[in-house]
Amino acid sequence: MAELFNKQARFYSDARPTYPGKWFSMLAQHTTRHSLAWDVGNGNGQAAISIVGHYKKVIATDVSKDQLSHAQKHPRIQYIHTPLSMSDEELVSIVGGENSLDLITVAAAVHWFDLPRFYSIVNSVLRRPGGIIAVWAYELMNVSPEFDPKFKSFLDSALPYWHPNIKFVFVGYKTLPFPFESVGLGLENEPIEVEIQKDISFDGFLGLLKSLSAINTANEKGVDLPRKLVEEFEVEWGGPKLVRRVIFKAFMLVGKVKNTKI
Repeated sequence: MAELFNKQARFYSDARPTYPGKWFSMLAQHTTRHSLAWDVGNGNGQAAISIVGHYKKVIATDVSKDQLSHAQKHPRIQYIHTPLSMSDEELVSIVGGENSLDLITVAAAVHWFDLPRFYSIVNSVLRRPGGIIAVWAYELMNVSPEFDPKFKSFLDSALPYWHPNIKFVFVGYKTLPFPFESVGLGLENEPIEVEIQKDISFDGFLGLLKSLSAINTANEKGVDLPRKLVEEFEVEWGGPKLVRRVIFKAFMLVGKVKNTKI
């Protein structure tokens, strides 16, 4: 998957929604300490930049070097490339060791992970007690009653090119395995939901399309967005210069390591 997201990196920052600052304040209130956080699948770094406002240091990792090269720099954020070949022991050491992390976040990425492996690492490195893990993602935007059906029809046509794990996103993480104890902010099968608003131009919408993994996979197979479809989207949008306020429906699961003592 790393190569795929390398190709997306240059579109990612402008196209994707910005996570509300209140999310990170809320998460910080649920950790007993604020020393070290790990943002996994860092992408363009927007989550890490928000997290560092509440924690002394953030380790931000990604399997894509190109994504990391586009991330926002900060003196208290350490960006680290973590190729899939890296061992569990190396990962644990890089992020601070066992029982060391106050917060772990995964923004719009956990559905791509080897979940049993990742959750095993989380159980090792998350502070006990007092540490939490938060994972979230979002559905693609809602624009208007006229635009949305055409956009959904297009997304349905792209289904053969999505990775199978996208199924977790399409149902709002309601089927995502999440073997952690609830802290009152969503639990397995019952994520909390929130809306994210973003002002976006038609060029921004096209950037969003170009950042989608399914579009990149289709392009590799010689299937490109037809110009006629782009023109139809433009008409339904209201013209190339119109900036619209759109809504992304997001969903989040937050938990702590389960107490296994009997």
